[in-house]
Amino acid sequence: MRKAELKRDTNETKIAVSFSLDGEGKADINTGVPFMDHMLDLFIKHGLFDGDIKADGDTHIDDHHTTEDIGIVLGQAVKEALGDKKGIRRYGSAFVPMDDALAQVVIDCSNRPHLEFRGDIPNAKVGTFDTELVYEFLWKFALESRMNVHVIVHYGKNTHHIIEAVFKALARALDEATGIDPRVKGVPSTKGLLT
Repeated sequence: MRKAELKRDTNETKIAVSFSLDGEGKADINTGVPFMDHMLDLFIKHGLFDGDIKADGDTHIDDHHTTEDIGIVLGQAVKEALGDKKGIRRYGSAFVPMDDALAQVVIDCSNRPHLEFRGDIPNAKVGTFDTELVYEFLWKFALESRMNVHVIVHYGKNTHHIIEAVFKALARALDEATGIDPRVKGVPSTKGLLT
């Protein structure tokens, strides 16, 4: 089983993540940030991962530290679960519509972290959640998972729908990229490594 269990404790947050790439979509999420609970729940379910994500952070200040640190630990867990990356497809791409919104995510498990985010999130908040934190989460996830992640919001009017489409597309692209292809011998790189 390709899985990892990690913890990160700081003066600002305490994060615990148990994550499996080869799951059934079972999620147990409690971060203290309700909107992130929703996004992480659908990320796990639509990627057919299994994930237990717990966070206790300084949300009395705002949701920034908690959201960012979840991205860090989840990214590290994905990297650890991938192991030596032998047999993976390496690349993944997904388009996901959510009512009025259409998002695309393209991933390369390259060990060269980069986040490219193209598109607009029209409102600064969804409920009490600062939507600028979507970028912070994605950037830290890409950095710590050592992946090249391109996010394109093609269009959309409803902010919730746009962000939901992004997280679902991230899940499906990650599932494709990390999936095992029996035709792949070793790692899918002419360099001979992806670490």
